[in-house]
Amino acid sequence: MQRECMEYDVVIVGAGPAGLAAALRLKQLNSDSSVCIVEKGSEVGAHILSGAVIETHALDELIPDWREKGAPITTDVKEDRFYWLGSEESCRSIPSWAVPFPMHNRGNYIVSLGNLCRWLAEQAESLGVEIFPGFAAQEILFDDNKRVAGIITGDMGLDKNGKEKTGFMAGMELKAPVTLFAEGCRGHLGKQLIKHFELDIGKTPQHYALGLKELWKVAKEKHQPGLVVHTTGWPLNESLSGGGGFLYHLEDQQVAVGLVVDLDYKNPHLSPFDEFQRLKHHRAYAEFLVGGERLAYGARAISKGGLQSQPSMSFPGGLLLGDNAGTLNFAKIKGTHTAMKSGMIAAEQVHKSLSNSTAAQETALPLNIKGFNEAYRASWAYKELFLQRNFGPALKRWGPLWGAAYSFIDLNLFRGTLPWTLSVDRQDHEGLLNASQATKITYAKPDGKLSFDKLSSVYLSNTNHEEDQPCHLQLTDPSLPTLKHLDEWDEPAQRYCPAGVYEIIEKDKQKILQINAQNCVHCKTCDIKDPSQNIRWLAPEGGGGPNYPNM
Repeated sequence: MQRECMEYDVVIVGAGPAGLAAALRLKQLNSDSSVCIVEKGSEVGAHILSGAVIETHALDELIPDWREKGAPITTDVKEDRFYWLGSEESCRSIPSWAVPFPMHNRGNYIVSLGNLCRWLAEQAESLGVEIFPGFAAQEILFDDNKRVAGIITGDMGLDKNGKEKTGFMAGMELKAPVTLFAEGCRGHLGKQLIKHFELDIGKTPQHYALGLKELWKVAKEKHQPGLVVHTTGWPLNESLSGGGGFLYHLEDQQVAVGLVVDLDYKNPHLSPFDEFQRLKHHRAYAEFLVGGERLAYGARAISKGGLQSQPSMSFPGGLLLGDNAGTLNFAKIKGTHTAMKSGMIAAEQVHKSLSNSTAAQETALPLNIKGFNEAYRASWAYKELFLQRNFGPALKRWGPLWGAAYSFIDLNLFRGTLPWTLSVDRQDHEGLLNASQATKITYAKPDGKLSFDKLSSVYLSNTNHEEDQPCHLQLTDPSLPTLKHLDEWDEPAQRYCPAGVYEIIEKDKQKILQINAQNCVHCKTCDIKDPSQNIRWLAPEGGGGPNYPNM
């Protein structure tokens, strides 16, 4: 197929914090450089979902006068509360001195990360960065030597059988000496690059969690701007699963409430979505939410393996950045600052590499980004991740009680200097119990006041896909769900998906797995948790998916 081709100095995949920070820094260093960003969401921020409490370390370095320029960062953290929920009734306050110090939030801000990315995009465009929302990076361009030479955007206007419809538009080739992949957690191109270049050799498997979030408007008398609440224990302790809840008070009577569920859970009957709905009935949450209005809903996977799971980020012709490479600091439950810093370091090293390419024809070839690994290891982002590297593995090994006790000793007493590194070698999709051996979980019907069903929740995510297009959720072996998954695990996809994409129906007296791809909120959980690794998430037609407001 003949495709239109455009060439740039740098192509960036993903308009999240890492990609936007990289673009901004590149233009700050060389205003004449040509930089473009492709973003699969309908607009910048449409697919951004995070808690979010952020620290501004990286932003302070990138745009020192962000306050004067009107960054949407206005609600500073005024109070931290930590609770152990022993059951649906009990709630015990955890004193701040007993909480690992990275989880303390004084000096940080509660924000909408989507709105922050929209503002960063405005700053980037003012410097000449070209941003193309609604265009999904579908394929990686390799040169004859198997080095990355750019990307191909997805075709627009194919029907469900892959045939061209009226108005078909072929994807474009975007070529550059350097391509930066900042797709976020479990990026489908990042996944391919890790395998192609064997970037994870010597690393432990990446570990993930599913974050579910709702935005509420609460009664004025219940609103406490700057209050941050974190909980652990119930309801996940009932199934011996890991994770915890959060509730953040933003401006304008808005409250972000959510649950993070580790995706290494063992009970195939567990539904992260329904566990989240249960959580909101606990008095630690209900006291704020009762009488309020639910405004938005979303879900997204989180890379939380830490430094032990971080693949090599550099390869011939490009770099992996941000959560695509697993830069989140799970001890802080934050990744925006480290993602941005990875993008800034990338920009600085790319600038040096391009500047040192003396021959004009040489800059048209994929470049090895010299110095990135050394610069990254010398940065505060790497040092922070190194000091707090054992937090996640400790919780996975010893659970929320003893794991937290270890983390208190490691972080509060020794400040991360204990001379060993813990690891967890089992992948998250491994270890699911047989459905007949696991405790059956029966979830109460939602009350429509604090708890809701999946379909009404997906409606609030503003998710939309062109229905007549190739399914972006592909089964490597289409027969596998009926042959194995139903017998062994009662098909867990119908529960771990937070959007009702996967449904068991009966057809010709046989149970089959129906994929309702239009519901997909692009969380990537199926690509991670499917026990046979039979589901492949690919980017759908550009502009499809959720359209998160203020998330």
